[in-house]
Amino acid sequence: MAPKFIGTELPGLTIVEPEIHRDPRGYFLEVTHQRKYTAAGIGAAFVQANLSVSVRGTLRGLHYQRRKPQGKLVSALRGEIFDVAVDLRPGSSTFGRWMGVRLDGETKRQLYVPEGFAHGFCVLSETAEVFYLCTDYYDPEDEAGILWSDPGIDIDWPKMDFILSEKDKRHPTLDSVSSGKFST
Repeated sequence: MAPKFIGTELPGLTIVEPEIHRDPRGYFLEVTHQRKYTAAGIGAAFVQANLSVSVRGTLRGLHYQRRKPQGKLVSALRGEIFDVAVDLRPGSSTFGRWMGVRLDGETKRQLYVPEGFAHGFCVLSETAEVFYLCTDYYDPEDEAGILWSDPGIDIDWPKMDFILSEKDKRHPTLDSVSSGKFST
């Protein structure tokens, strides 16, 4: 059995259901496999790996990089998150549309977020460990964000009290950001 790659209504955004080998000792899975992922349309070369640990109600995002966009392969190692991607690709027929998917430590489901998307997540469990691989290096001079509660995007976040950073509370709405601020 091989990983299952599920396309979405936002071109390039892909849900990956990995093959998990379980036995009495635990489990084994391939986090990524260049040939298999490339054959499924995810030909990204990952250059940075990140781990985020957060408590219930934490909402991180919606983040993107302006000139050096990052593709991300996101998974929850422990706990459960609601993971969201918003299409910011200029000229895209789905520009400004979002999609969300639950990722958890049990299924090990992944979300591939291509370059040109804003990304964020909220934690649904007591804690969550979120692991993600990136196609470019984080550059603090290039980071930007869109307001998580932007009414123009209208993300259907789970109903809960959120914990946000001061920076994430102050991001602009999508319609107030010049389209020249998004990479192609």
